[in-house]
Amino acid sequence: MIKKGMKLYSILFGTCPKCHQESMYVNRNPYALSETLKINDSCSHCNTRYRMEPSFFYGSMYVSYGVGIAFAVATFILSYVVFESSLLTAFFAIIITLVVLIPVIMRLSRNIWINLFMHYDKELVKK
Repeated sequence: MIKKGMKLYSILFGTCPKCHQESMYVNRNPYALSETLKINDSCSHCNTRYRMEPSFFYGSMYVSYGVGIAFAVATFILSYVVFESSLLTAFFAIIITLVVLIPVIMRLSRNIWINLFMHYDKELVKK
């Protein structure tokens, strides 16, 4: 069970890493493509600034590589091992999966990146 106060909660749901009270993103839907990476300047509940420095989220590009590889490996295992498809079919399944999940991968990467530097503070929730 994933509850507020766990890093995984903030990573999966894109909430403020300090208080977990609101979404970091202008639009919660990652498939609103024009707003996929639009992030609020700060949390309206605890005033945490999400951009600690101008190019802060560039580091999430490295995380997105790992997240993409994880999705690709999971897709390969499902298609090739579980469903016993051909290598070509598994290859196309990986490509389709990655293209469809690009917005999710980008957001997950940002969420993981910011949660590496900020931690949940239960005192902020009481305010």
